[in-house]
Amino acid sequence: MKHDLATFIVDNIYLVAVALVSGGMLLWPLVRRGAGGATVNTLEATQLINRQDALVLDVRNEGEFQKGHILNARNIPGSQIETRLADIARYKVKPIIVTCESGNRCGAPAAILRRQGFSQVFILSGGIAAWQQAGLPVEK
Repeated sequence: MKHDLATFIVDNIYLVAVALVSGGMLLWPLVRRGAGGATVNTLEATQLINRQDALVLDVRNEGEFQKGHILNARNIPGSQIETRLADIARYKVKPIIVTCESGNRCGAPAAILRRQGFSQVFILSGGIAAWQQAGLPVEK
């Protein structure tokens, strides 16, 4: 049985490689999302904002933020999170929704916030792009 498996792998090395690579590509978003923590979709985000006075923390650079952002969002670029924690210290026990353009740059800032004691940190799945696609308001 082991010999048959080894023979199959050797005879079909390209098919095995394609299967492994495609499997890895399917799992990568799950691994990456897990590093940042919990995610919320646009509906869950609006509920957190309206019911629990959640802070929307936009981690894009200032230029991107000025082009359009979620209403009342606070902008702290991801590279400045650690140095500007005092700006959002009063939100340690309130929900914080971390967002960027597509949700891909939120993992590291969200992890920093969790390590610094912020108890309810969420990443907006799909970022501002998903927010706009859902027809939700943005301000410029």
